[in-house]
Amino acid sequence: MMKEREIKRAVREGYARIAKQATSYYASRSCCGCADVPQEISKRLGYTDEEIMAAPRESNLGLGCGNPVALASLKEGEIVLDMGAGAGFDCFLASTRVGETGKVIGVDMTSEMVDKARANARKGGYTNIDFRQGDLENMPVADDYVDVVISNCVINLVPNKNRAFKEAFRVLKPGGRLAVSDVVLVKELPEFVKKSTEAYIGCLAGAIMRDEYLDVIRSVGFKEIKIVEEAAFPIESLVCCDSAGPAIINMPKVSQQQLKEVASSVLSIKVSAVKPK
Repeated sequence: MMKEREIKRAVREGYARIAKQATSYYASRSCCGCADVPQEISKRLGYTDEEIMAAPRESNLGLGCGNPVALASLKEGEIVLDMGAGAGFDCFLASTRVGETGKVIGVDMTSEMVDKARANARKGGYTNIDFRQGDLENMPVADDYVDVVISNCVINLVPNKNRAFKEAFRVLKPGGRLAVSDVVLVKELPEFVKKSTEAYIGCLAGAIMRDEYLDVIRSVGFKEIKIVEEAAFPIESLVCCDSAGPAIINMPKVSQQQLKEVASSVLSIKVSAVKPK
């Protein structure tokens, strides 16, 4: 297994490359035979056509594994934090839901992503979003400040998931809500994936077992923990059309049978929880 420092460096460098790619990466090219563009991937992950059209086009990089904004049932006037905001897609959707009296904070570890998100906000005229660069294990957000924490296929990338969920718990007001979409495992990944930098960037090698994931959320103090939905994850979207580069297919000596084995290990889940009052 890679060490935490190596993991963070790999993730930071990988997502910096994604941020630097040309606008609408998937629309301009395909990889290893995939024709999916970010909009099509987003539809498959639960976003409506209206949501996809509402956010700035360049903010949708097709990198999530669900729709945490819909899961969160946001209300006007709420303060929302997006852990791992990327180019801002979920933040822009949340911005509309909470309105002018609400606020959205997007935290991302990659300066290139934060710059891209801020540029998207300026172009779109969004005034209630604050994008901040920071580590999800030590976020630049005050204690007991936000009403809702969302995250979309990002916490699996964090080496210390316990610390990340502690941070989510810390910044939430008492009674605040957690709504995350993420990738988890139902059986162990093969060693060739666990040791792959590309697979880590592609949200595979950092995933943990489903029950362990829920136990971490429980251990930091969250209550009313629910798996709202779980589904087989379309592995081809993750490893084939990730703009960081194909995570598994470009790795040597990987058979179709091995790909099937990986696919059968992975689930996409939507989890909700509450910080007790």
